[in-house]
Amino acid sequence: MANWFTHLDLDRQSAVWRHWFDFLSDGRTLIRYDPRGSGLSDRNVDDFSMDRWIEDLDAVVKCAGLTRFPLIGLCQGGAVAAAYAARHPNRISRLVLYDSYPFGAYAEGVPDRLVQEARALAEMIEVGWGKKTGAFREIFANLLMPEADKDALRWISEMQRRSASARNARLMWDAFNDFDIRDVAGDIAAPTLVFHGRRDAMVPFEAGRQLASLIPNARFVPLETSNHILLPNENAWAQFCREFNDFLEPEAAAERACGLALDTLTAREAEVLDGVARGLGNRDLADLLRISEKTVRNYVSTVFSKLGVESRAQAIVSARDAGLGRD
Repeated sequence: MANWFTHLDLDRQSAVWRHWFDFLSDGRTLIRYDPRGSGLSDRNVDDFSMDRWIEDLDAVVKCAGLTRFPLIGLCQGGAVAAAYAARHPNRISRLVLYDSYPFGAYAEGVPDRLVQEARALAEMIEVGWGKKTGAFREIFANLLMPEADKDALRWISEMQRRSASARNARLMWDAFNDFDIRDVAGDIAAPTLVFHGRRDAMVPFEAGRQLASLIPNARFVPLETSNHILLPNENAWAQFCREFNDFLEPEAAAERACGLALDTLTAREAEVLDGVARGLGNRDLADLLRISEKTVRNYVSTVFSKLGVESRAQAIVSARDAGLGRD
């Protein structure tokens, strides 16, 4: 899920994000995109509401041809990811939320002190965003990565300047503080892992605990860190990576088993499965492959048996995860 403060062209070079995306793409296919109004996405945007963010993610999912997949969301991206998982329970196999929250500072019931703090930072963003020096640079760096070295601090300034304009950064900040998923978090069906830094100054630790408590059967993992974005030399980073891999291992094991099963298919069986993954019925497959409908049914039964699935829907998920059924 897209989150604030990214730029697809720069992230793999930056001391802020490089280790994150190297880890997340190690042995996995990682699909990323910059959020509306920032990075390489369209900058001429006025609507940063939750619904628009969900629609953007859905557009990426459809463009990538995804049917069922694990989803990770960081900070405000976690709130959107959770809302998306609640809205599309059949698509999300596993959900990981990091340093996120169930509602922002402008939501109903938030103490006035927190509202005032959020609005004060909004004003500072508007006048100080992207500047190489000044009070805002120091405040933002201390909120984001108080334990960062000089290289990371330099990248924080550079990522501000390159990721978004001051106007868009202010609009996004205000939108993030309007997010409120308390009424939908209980609808999340996917196994969920919630991480939160114990001394995170950007999003309070209690917000992460609240989020986990609202999601059925979510597991909460506290991380011993002061950084909102984990650094690669922290013990908390090693813990995050370990817990993340363990959480996704059942998914990876299923994919490996599916890959082995696909290797047992004959060329004709693979053609039939590809057609099934494209949504073709038996009659359409018979016409396409120029064989009888009865023969197609026999092939489908054999393919289901080899894959260890019981329904067309399960076969489609397995096939599309393996890259079949796509143009």
